[in-house]
Amino acid sequence: MPRFDDTNPDEEAEIYFTWIIKIIKWLGFTPSEITYSSDNFQRLYELAQDLIRKGGAYVCHCSESEIKLQRGGKDGKEGPRFRCAHADQDIQMNLDKFKDMHDGKYEPQTAFLRMKQDIESGNPQMWDLVAYRIPKHQKPHLRAPEWKIFPTYDFTHCLCDSFEGITHSLCTTEFILSRESYEWLNKTLGVYEPMQREFGRLNLEGTIMSKRGLKQLVDKNIVRGWDDPRLYTLIAIKRRGIPPGAILAFVNELGVTTNRTFIQIVRFEQTVRRFLERTVPRLMLILDPVPITISDLAEPVYLDIPFSPKDSTFGSHSLEFTKTIYIDRSDFREVDSKDYFRLAPGKAVGLLNAPFPIKAVSYTKDETTGLVTGIQAVSDRDVNPEAYISWVPETSLKVEARIYRSLFKSNDPSAAEGGFLNDINPDSEIIYHNALLESGFNEVKQRAPWPAVLGDSVEVSGSESIRFQAIRVGYFAVDIDSTDEKIILNRIVSLKEDSGKNT
Repeated sequence: MPRFDDTNPDEEAEIYFTWIIKIIKWLGFTPSEITYSSDNFQRLYELAQDLIRKGGAYVCHCSESEIKLQRGGKDGKEGPRFRCAHADQDIQMNLDKFKDMHDGKYEPQTAFLRMKQDIESGNPQMWDLVAYRIPKHQKPHLRAPEWKIFPTYDFTHCLCDSFEGITHSLCTTEFILSRESYEWLNKTLGVYEPMQREFGRLNLEGTIMSKRGLKQLVDKNIVRGWDDPRLYTLIAIKRRGIPPGAILAFVNELGVTTNRTFIQIVRFEQTVRRFLERTVPRLMLILDPVPITISDLAEPVYLDIPFSPKDSTFGSHSLEFTKTIYIDRSDFREVDSKDYFRLAPGKAVGLLNAPFPIKAVSYTKDETTGLVTGIQAVSDRDVNPEAYISWVPETSLKVEARIYRSLFKSNDPSAAEGGFLNDINPDSEIIYHNALLESGFNEVKQRAPWPAVLGDSVEVSGSESIRFQAIRVGYFAVDIDSTDEKIILNRIVSLKEDSGKNT
């Protein structure tokens, strides 16, 4: 049952709530109920009044700098701590002032309700935390526009947990110090007391996860948005095509710890590969196509190609072997060598699933660019090829393929000199605008999402659920920007740990 802490109208946007629910459902979970802290605003306000009556809260008119000074300055180490003079106000005065706050009689940040905790404690979370404030901009609340004062997270969290009968409130280890104030407030008010327990935050090396840092990347147009496939937000890895089942498998492998954990991205990617290897069909995709004309092929040959060589239940599809086919530019060399096993002049190579190998007899080049523009070949049925390469027929689909690498150059972008913005990898995205994909993709698209296996839950349909393995290239999914006229593919992950090559 998710609960949204919507206590700060300045930071609220409906899109955040919408996407959290979408992601929860995408991961395979159905919330039994969705609640908001604002559902309890009236009840929280009444409990704040009760806290005042118990002598546990007071209205403070100090500025932020004055409050900081009372708390001992920066990190509580710049001077002695002392309690605000407003803490000596009588209970009725505090009740009257708090009602005035509620009725909008104070300007923003001129009055706060503070909890009267233990200013002598060694725990900063007990130094008279703010319970209610009047926001700077007085932006209307999305669900409670009539409210002019808003409770803080420190006041709201434990009480809403109590209202909802939570047994264990699970937080990351950043909230260890908050456990004392969490327990203090519930106990002081005499309400049901849940238990707060902490776990270590999961971090991935080679990226950043902080909201502030991600916002800078978005605002400076370094990435396309919060869902850019080079990021590791859940909406970003969803768009990239990583299946929800792979994410759950990864989390289950790691378990829970109180240590702050940094996991190598390659470990995450390996889990994704293992999941995809058994759940997606295989097709042939050529990123940088070069045409080959097979001069002695008179008529097209129709082939029946399995979608998976390991699982017959995936079925098969028809593929036309035409007189003109396309191979990747990287699979042809103008000058042969002993350690090279693909296509070169006078040399034969096998074509995956094709009826015979071919031998290159000549080629043409563009005089300006120096690039090979075409290869002439003949069948070579007598050779036993040492290698097989991918190919697609001339009837293939033209697509845009986006190859992703790490957005950052180092494993710890935040520690880079000058900050993470100085650590951006200029080659984090390479786009092939004229890639060619075999027509078997049409059936893959129609059948997506492909049947779940080994008890995995069936994924909700979406463009990113149209996935396949591009043989020798990597795993791909359809991007949300695709249209009927233009197919855009995101590489989910390479076939093995990226060695720095484009493919």
